[in-house]
Amino acid sequence: MKTGLVLEGGAMRGIYTAGVLDVFMDHQIHFDGVIGVSAGALHGCSFVSEQKGRSIRYYRNYRNDKHFMSFWNLLHTGEVVGKKFCYHDIPERLDPYDYEAFVKSDTAFYAVCTNLETGKAEYIQITDMLNQVDVMRASASMPYVSHIVPWKGMKLLDGGCADSIPVHQFKKMGYEKNVVVLTREEGFIKKPETVKLAEIYYHRYPKFVEALKTRHEVYNRTIEDIHRMEQNGEVFVIRPSEKLTIGRMESDLEEIQRVYDLGRKDAEKSVCRMKEWMKGDSR
Repeated sequence: MKTGLVLEGGAMRGIYTAGVLDVFMDHQIHFDGVIGVSAGALHGCSFVSEQKGRSIRYYRNYRNDKHFMSFWNLLHTGEVVGKKFCYHDIPERLDPYDYEAFVKSDTAFYAVCTNLETGKAEYIQITDMLNQVDVMRASASMPYVSHIVPWKGMKLLDGGCADSIPVHQFKKMGYEKNVVVLTREEGFIKKPETVKLAEIYYHRYPKFVEALKTRHEVYNRTIEDIHRMEQNGEVFVIRPSEKLTIGRMESDLEEIQRVYDLGRKDAEKSVCRMKEWMKGDSR
């Protein structure tokens, strides 16, 4: 029975996930496959390359550089996240990503993107992080403040627009025993989004606009399914023990550290029970 790790996105809420994953590495926990959405993919790839502490380190060092994530970027490049700085300068030079370790890993890794022309999710396996970095960028490219990312004839943006928590897809792909890391507290219900701007901004992509309109419905149904599966022992869920109030573009390093530490704390409380569940000794 293949084990899978499903990582929700959520912009800066993803640093919670980074804390959880570092605890997994402390305990040498392995999965056959990892699938991440947006920030979940960005932090999940460091888990696959076994680079504990890398996510919180580069946030501490570079979050407040204007080339990282800023309105300065948006004004000068049309994108809120700096493409060159975040996807090339940091991983290739400033805080090197271990591309070789990723390739050698026996954990399959997938990033979720949304196809603008179909309005559907694309579940793209990444086997070469260096040459497929645009898939990672697409997965985390938020609507309105990011350019559309072309990839193999597709036009892609943030995976969370179509499938924020791809647990059903991972099960279809053969990962039957899944750990799900959420970035919303228990009981969270997603509200409908205002899509008037989307109808103007993405008028050439009506199916993408429709996906944004129904995003809350898909999300809330998935959460209901996860709750049912959790009760039945079909999945193991780690979620924030308190509501995360961190901003989508949070720059307060103390708040970023606090949310990371909460992820570590919640994971430490759950990890022994999770390991037993993964072995099949406990529900």
